[in-house]
Formats: sequence, C-alpha cells, structure tokens
Amino acid sequence: MNTSTLNTLLKEYEKKKFKADLKFENAKNEFLSSHPDLLEITNKLNSIALDISKAILNNDIEQANTLKAEFQALKEKKEKLLQNIDVPSSAKEPSYDCKICNDTGYVTLDNNKTVLCNCIKQKIFDIDFNKSNIGNLDKENFDNFDLEVYSDEVDVKKYNAKISPRQNIQNIKDIALNFINNFDNPNEKNLLFTGNTGLGKTFLSNCIAKEVLAMNKTILYQTAPIMLDSVIDYRFGKSDLKEVYDNIINVDLLIIDDLGVESLNSIKISELFNVINTRLLTQRGPIKRTIISTNLNMNNLFDTYGERIFSRLASYYNVCRFFGDDIRLNKILKKA
Repeated sequence: MNTSTLNTLLKEYEKKKFKADLKFENAKNEFLSSHPDLLEITNKLNSIALDISKAILNNDIEQANTLKAEFQALKEKKEKLLQNIDVPSSAKEPSYDCKICNDTGYVTLDNNKTVLCNCIKQKIFDIDFNKSNIGNLDKENFDNFDLEVYSDEVDVKKYNAKISPRQNIQNIKDIALNFINNFDNPNEKNLLFTGNTGLGKTFLSNCIAKEVLAMNKTILYQTAPIMLDSVIDYRFGKSDLKEVYDNIINVDLLIIDDLGVESLNSIKISELFNVINTRLLTQRGPIKRTIISTNLNMNNLFDTYGERIFSRLASYYNVCRFFGDDIRLNKILKKA
C-alpha cells in the first residue's frame, strides 16, 4: 500500500471527523440551550456518570448501584421529555460521510482486529490505480440512463436481433440491476458486455460502479492492456506491483475494460485466465464480482483467447450484447 497516500488520506479523515464532531456539538448545545429543563437533566446525567466511575474505582459498590438507579431514572425522564420535542437531526448524532467507520478510516472486526474501512481503501484505489477511469459517476449513473437515445426500430438484418436496440438496452439494464441487487449471492453471474464502441458499455459499467460503491464495496477499474502488463511485470519480479496484483484478485468488483485491444501472446492469455479463474474460485469465500467489456463478439473471443477462457465466460458470465447506432456520434450530430 502506498504509505504516503494512506497518511494523506488519514489526515483528511481526521480533519473531516473533527469538523463533523464540532458541528454536532454546536448543534446539540444550541438545541439544549433552548430547552433549559433538558439541559439541566443532561448536565446532571454527565455528573452522575462521572460519580459512578469514581465509586467503581473506590470499590464502593453500594454507592455505585445507588447512582446507577438515579442515572436510569433521570435517563427515562429525559426520554419522556424528548418524546414531546422535535429534535433536529443535526443535534441527534454527528453527520459522518461514512456511517461504518464514522470517518476514522478504520473498523474493528468481531475478532477485535482493526482493518482499513472500505471507504478509505476505495479512495486509495481511485488515487493510485483507478485515476480518472471511474471518476465521472456524478454524470454516468442510472439517474442519467436515457433509453431514448437508443432506436426503437426492429431491424433483424441490420442488428441481427428480433428486438429493437431500445428494448435490448432495457433488458441489459434489468440484468445490471439484478446483478447489483444480488451482488452477494454466490449463484449470481458476472457480467460480460460485448458490442461495438459508442453503445454504452462503459456508461453502464459506471452506473453499476456507483451503486456498488454505495454498498461499501471496493471497485478497481483496469483496461485489459494495463492490467495484463501489470500482472506480467509482477510475475517477472517487480515486487512493487504485488499490491496491484493482490487488488486485482481480491477487490470486490473488478472492471476490465477494452478486452481485445491488447497485444496478445501466450503469457498474457495464461495470466488472463488466471485472473478470471482465481476470482471465480473466491466465490467460496467473500464474493468477488467481475465486469468485462469488449468490442469482440463471442466467436472472436473464442478464436482470440481459446476454449479455457471462453468456457469460463460462457458458463459464469451473463453475456450482454450491445447493438444499435453509435449513441455518442448521434449526440454529436444532434448538437451540430
């Protein structure tokens, strides 16, 4: 892991948490100051809590139990008062960006082991690996998914399909939503997007990425050429790429884009199989999902990568064929 990146992010998290805590304390104090009776009880509860701690330290069990009873009675009185008061959300609890780690960057597991939260791991992925590849999620998401840019014309000869491009993309969208909703189901298949450029494969991958990120999953985006070069460099002894390789194998969602544009040789085909197959084997543990996007059709994939890879794609991936007219070109022509 890039220690410099992690340290920078942890400092940002510390500042962010401090601001959230300060904002909450100010909102809480402002609220309490407008309700003197509630403020009095709150201060009394804090005082009793301190006295209980002192009694326990002095081994005065009788005094501690008496104070606990007093504390409980005051707490119930406070709760009754709150039932008749509209408490603003800002005064109820701090508003952290991540509700899992409370903007600390760390979570404690059941075995009391402390690990990095997925939210900060994803930021590291974005900075060190993803760069700007999935940085346009504010625009490329399901809220902006427009079926109208696809033709509703059925043309079997032109599209080699008995449905329109619009109906086809609706079907693919449904498959994508099902993929998201069943992400942790071991029986759910991965996704293979095939079709010419300009038909929305990358856009839909980003739509899925945004939803999966909201589920606190980690996502790694790699073009096939860069991914395979990194894996092979690691295999040939570049130890500084071990983290990249480990992330490719273990990230929750791996998006492999532009499969088929890389310069191929037997080593790359072998390593591609290893990546695909190893991630499939992890279905026995924490679920790992993969989305592969390619301009190649299924026949081309078989001819290019051979039976071993093709069989994995055909058996463990939902194949989504994109067809229609170049929607990016259509948008440009409409603006002209």
